[in-house]
Amino acid sequence: MTWRPQYRSSKFRHVFGKAATKESCYDGVPITRSVQDNNFCAVNPRFLAVITECAGGGAFLVLSIHHTGKVDPTHPRVSGHRGNVLDIKWNPFNDYCIASCSEDTTVKVWEIPLHGVLKNLTTPWKELQGHSRRVGLIEWHPTANNILFSTAYDYQVMIWNLDCPEQVIKNPVRTISHHTDVVLSMSFNTDGSQFATTCKDRKIRLMESHSGNLLQSASYVAVDLNHICVGLQDDLSVPLLEENLDGSSGVLFPFYDPDTHMLYLAGKGDGNIRYYEISSEKPYIQYLTEYRSHLPQKGMGVMPKRGLDVSSCEVFRFYKLVTIKGLIEPLSMIVPRRSESYQEDIYPMTASNRPALTAEEWLSGIDKGPVLMSLKPGSQVAESLSDRKELVNSLDTRRSQSRPGMLQLAYIQDQLETKDGKQDSARSQDDRSRTPLSNGEDLALCSPPRTENELRLKFHKQQEEIRRLRELLNQRDVRIKQLELEIKNIKNSQPQSSL
Repeated sequence: MTWRPQYRSSKFRHVFGKAATKESCYDGVPITRSVQDNNFCAVNPRFLAVITECAGGGAFLVLSIHHTGKVDPTHPRVSGHRGNVLDIKWNPFNDYCIASCSEDTTVKVWEIPLHGVLKNLTTPWKELQGHSRRVGLIEWHPTANNILFSTAYDYQVMIWNLDCPEQVIKNPVRTISHHTDVVLSMSFNTDGSQFATTCKDRKIRLMESHSGNLLQSASYVAVDLNHICVGLQDDLSVPLLEENLDGSSGVLFPFYDPDTHMLYLAGKGDGNIRYYEISSEKPYIQYLTEYRSHLPQKGMGVMPKRGLDVSSCEVFRFYKLVTIKGLIEPLSMIVPRRSESYQEDIYPMTASNRPALTAEEWLSGIDKGPVLMSLKPGSQVAESLSDRKELVNSLDTRRSQSRPGMLQLAYIQDQLETKDGKQDSARSQDDRSRTPLSNGEDLALCSPPRTENELRLKFHKQQEEIRRLRELLNQRDVRIKQLELEIKNIKNSQPQSSL
């Protein structure tokens, strides 16, 4: 009988974790000391939001993703809640919109200014009032625009439509009452037609998103949180696989990447992250390796795929909250590759920042899968100029309706965007990336900063411009190398063809 080694071919077998340098971390952040089992952090390609410790209400910080280093203790915050903030989530289709929930029983939806929070933000765009006890968890619908789910300590799951004209919404679209205890987690399938919850009553429930009907309910045995179970959506009663991890008592945060089929498990109060590869065939789950660190994490934020650095073969990025040091540490999961060109096999088409449905379409009973995009540089811009102009106009129109003095700002930004569009129309697609406009402002017309906040804003905008130019240069370098190789191949093939 021949011996066969336990070897399985996988392109992710050697994925490794790379922590950011000290200069690329966020230092001096007063991270919340709440004992809620949430991530306390939310990230998108523009902003990093983290729930902070404060007195007299609840607040969270919103920082530019490139605002690394020491954070000013007096940095403005989003501070409209009367109780501690328990969860925050960015709108997947609007990088300037974030939802928060609190012990004050409300959910609030905030519009972040284009250049970040430069003064304390206390007035939300929408306030959702319906829960009778503290709200512990919120989730955006994965494909429908402006549909938000919330769950609280009143054991209710509520569905909200943010497209209604009211600023204070007291009536949810639907209230789901299948739970007998606190909901611990909530997750959707790909098209958002169904969602699953885990509950403190030791049951997993699978429900229809539109109707709220209960499709399946099953008890789970591994309640000590030191096990990992993999099951089929068709039958939740029997797990396909159950594996004991270790004897630690910390809560496990699972993060699944559907593009690479990798599962990351990060323990609360632990510095290590285990990762596995999931498959539809036995043994269903394959342990890959473990990232080890002496710095324990209180929570983790995850960057959407469109914000990853594909030039370094980064397939996942965490933002690790280290409470004991007031530190937020980016952690990149990287596939080691020698080639510097785009690796298409590890970057399949992924969910974009464009909704597949409007709120009205979804409420009428329609389901659609996510709008996909390629991560290949230059193949598809995540946010086109027209989309950005529409976003700016819609945001400022909303603000001008509820806050005086904003209409003039909307007009000025509209003029700047119009000027930007005229310049772009006279250039090719390649030349658009070299436009002298940065973040909607003509650099030649910039006036000197008059205050410290204006100076900080100018600095961050300059850093953003430098980063963009560096990325452009890197893409040009890669293209030059490809052309050089093609020329070399042509020269080498010429003597052979002459023979």
